[in-house]
Amino acid sequence: MLFRKFKTTDASPPAEAPAEPADRKMNVNRRSFLSGSAAVASAPLLLDGLGANAQAQAPSVDPRALVPVTLKVNGGAYQLNLDVRSTLLDAIREHAALTGTKKGCDHGQCGACTVHIDGQRQLACLTLAIAAQGQEVTTIEGLAGPQGKLHPMQQAFIDHDAFQCGYCTPGQIMSAVACVKEGHAGSANDIREYMSGNICRCAAYPNIVSAIEQARRTMES
Repeated sequence: MLFRKFKTTDASPPAEAPAEPADRKMNVNRRSFLSGSAAVASAPLLLDGLGANAQAQAPSVDPRALVPVTLKVNGGAYQLNLDVRSTLLDAIREHAALTGTKKGCDHGQCGACTVHIDGQRQLACLTLAIAAQGQEVTTIEGLAGPQGKLHPMQQAFIDHDAFQCGYCTPGQIMSAVACVKEGHAGSANDIREYMSGNICRCAAYPNIVSAIEQARRTMES
């Protein structure tokens, strides 16, 4: 059996292509990266614009859906026309123009909106305005004396520098006054326990405890 001998030549392997940069492998280059960054940066502006348009197009409350509500706040009577779903917090801030009471979480978790209703501390953001009719509501504006003399608790907060940004301070003071009147300010541990529903994000808690201890002595004397 004959075998024909063929001359074979080894083909040289093709030259290896230079490695692509890592950003090219990921289909990312400087131009696309900058374009993407600009799009991300502009997203909040676009969302704000959409939110503004949506708010502008939102239907206003039908005046026929409003109900007359009379609130007794700080010794005065306020005749208001409110949506039946309005909270006491929105009523006193937006309609009675008593903005001392602050809106923090609006979910009953921070205590910034604490007011007194018939002498008991309550969270205004969880109380319907219509449910507070016929009851005495006291806000931070009504705590001082008729001649503007500060309540002992207000003075104690100043004396002990028991605030920093001050946003939670109205609610802290209203809750602290109630804490003393409830008989829960006999010790620092009691104060911390019964003031635990009021959050201070600046962490002025030690000063708040000291202020309540000082005010308690004045209030009980």
